[in-house]
Amino acid sequence: MRKILVANRGEIAVRVIRACRDMGLASVAVYSECDRGARHVRLADEAFAIGPSAPTDSYLRIDRLIDAARTSGADAVHPGYGFLAENEVFAAACRDAGLTFIGPAPEVIALMGSKTSARHAAMAAGVPVVPGTAQPFAPDAPEAAIADEAARLGYPVLIKAVAGGGGKGMRLVAAPGDLASATRAARSEAGAAFGDAAIYLERRLARPRHVEVQLLGDLHGTVQPFVERECSIQRRHQKVIEETPSPVVSAELRARITSAAAAVARSVGYSSAGTIEFLLDEDGRFYFLEMNTRLQVEHPITELVTGVDLVEWQIRIARGDRLDLDPAVALTPRGHAIECRIYAEDPDAGFMPSPGRITAIGAPAGPFVRDDSGAEAGSDVPIFYDPMISKLSAWGADRRQAIGRMQRALGEYDVRGIRTTVPFFRWMLAEPSFEAAAFHTSTLDELLQQRQGESFSTPNEEEEEVAAIAAALHEDASRAGRVLLDPAARWVRQDPPYVAPRGGWKRQARVEALRS
Repeated sequence: MRKILVANRGEIAVRVIRACRDMGLASVAVYSECDRGARHVRLADEAFAIGPSAPTDSYLRIDRLIDAARTSGADAVHPGYGFLAENEVFAAACRDAGLTFIGPAPEVIALMGSKTSARHAAMAAGVPVVPGTAQPFAPDAPEAAIADEAARLGYPVLIKAVAGGGGKGMRLVAAPGDLASATRAARSEAGAAFGDAAIYLERRLARPRHVEVQLLGDLHGTVQPFVERECSIQRRHQKVIEETPSPVVSAELRARITSAAAAVARSVGYSSAGTIEFLLDEDGRFYFLEMNTRLQVEHPITELVTGVDLVEWQIRIARGDRLDLDPAVALTPRGHAIECRIYAEDPDAGFMPSPGRITAIGAPAGPFVRDDSGAEAGSDVPIFYDPMISKLSAWGADRRQAIGRMQRALGEYDVRGIRTTVPFFRWMLAEPSFEAAAFHTSTLDELLQQRQGESFSTPNEEEEEVAAIAAALHEDASRAGRVLLDPAARWVRQDPPYVAPRGGWKRQARVEALRS
């Protein structure tokens, strides 16, 4: 293996390219039209255009990715996560083209990528699963059959997409009268996100925690699980904060849950990096949820507490190396680590995406802080892709110290030109329920419901943001011979002029400035 094509973009492409450089391997980036000047493109040894900005015309085009690999002379492909990372057709196309796919075999991706077949695999390995549908419901399955299954399981139930993840195609149904509309919405979202509208039902556990086990498997039958990660802080089923180890998992429970994860992986002949996800109930019982047959967004915190480079091992496993890690290193956490997913979203506007150009960025640094990012000053955050711009991680000797370092890092994070979720994380880490580790998968949604209408940003932050945008626009307008916005003015001209809208003048100034 000499040259790797990275079939992705953003911070994960940067992460893989850096791993290639550390290993003395050449890297090839791919980019869509709007990513022409992106950081991952500049960091790679070579870069190839693969089409227009829309993912369906670029990053999801298997033929163009294979052509780029052939043209560049790459002998392997790393899919990152998202896009085609868990697509068995892409993995098979790489194999057919004589390229090493840095991930599991296509057959294993197909088996574990289907939530229902993965459940059967877990049960065959003797691992308990959340009660649910034995077989998936096809896109044209009658609603009456779905209603019968929901009644059998008992409400509340979760409708879940058979393919994909990330909370897409998922709906919580509290009562029979809500089932039909939720089913239609879940099918529509799953079809748009994954090209597969098949669904299944799962009983909703009361106040569960979401705990997952990272693992590596090699081509020689060895599977090594790692210390668990806690992923219960979720907004609408999407993880936003992860930490390791879980603050509620004992050494005895860790031994059982990691052994269960390894048993599932061995039963399907798994190789490469993967993650087994579990739900943990209030009595300490765990249930298999699903398997992600790829690298996880939250892999940095596992690397911080174990010292193991998971991306390097993905590459080594794909080229046939034996997995010779010391189990004690993988399963004995050294300290505690927390990750916050920094999104280009406006938490004061219901977490709406905040695309645009990053005019300035000051990322945190200092002891025991890691910022995995594909963003920099001048970077554009397009509307076409997931708006995550960074994975911010902090390590501490214990959980309290890790939280303190993360709070310090968030205080240093300064992004101008777009809105981000940094103010939200500053609030969340100071929440008593988070500090006490007294949370479950619905805690964040409940907290957000309680504080509807409240701003996460401080007045100083809003003032600084508006001033920065105003100054940038004033400079642009001056060069064009016209004045759109006076940086010193307290109001933005609008029709009718000088009307203070809902949310105050500072917020409206930012909105009007962005519109201009």
